[in-house]
Amino acid sequence: MKGIVEAILFSVGREVKVTELMGALEKSPDEIVELIEEMKQQYKSQSRGIEIIKVKDAYQLSTKRELYENIYPIIDKRAKPNLSGAALETLAIIAYNPRITRPEIEAIRGVNCDGTMYKLLEYNLIECLGKSDIPGKPSMYGVTTEFFRMFGFSSLEELPDLPKYKIDENEQIIIEEMK
Repeated sequence: MKGIVEAILFSVGREVKVTELMGALEKSPDEIVELIEEMKQQYKSQSRGIEIIKVKDAYQLSTKRELYENIYPIIDKRAKPNLSGAALETLAIIAYNPRITRPEIEAIRGVNCDGTMYKLLEYNLIECLGKSDIPGKPSMYGVTTEFFRMFGFSSLEELPDLPKYKIDENEQIIIEEMK
């Protein structure tokens, strides 16, 4: 069974949903997840260059994150994605506020974010999730599976908690606790 799962994950080169594996292996979802978890542990214990990562409700065979710098120059001659502080800030706003619109992002950041949004769309880190029902029908944005892959998360629930804050009499933000 492990060989079949490994062959499927290697061959398709994308995320494979548990339901797809269920059809191929004729096993229950729990059996599939248990099998993949065993494989993940084996890959860790054998000091291999690959690992199985979870992306939302699917799994993918991937190069270990710590080896990325070693293989990147060989497999991709394009410029490595370089995210500015503004891009990271915008990306964080979108990750913590799925289905947010550009005007809402600009209200939070206090500046125009057209160029930053285009760059994040170009890198496939965000995607349009449809139109909002508010006047003007602005597009709503959320993060993509590429975001999860790049930053090593399997879901938005894994994002770190935001610090607690309050606003003082001068309307300045005061952070109460940092985790």
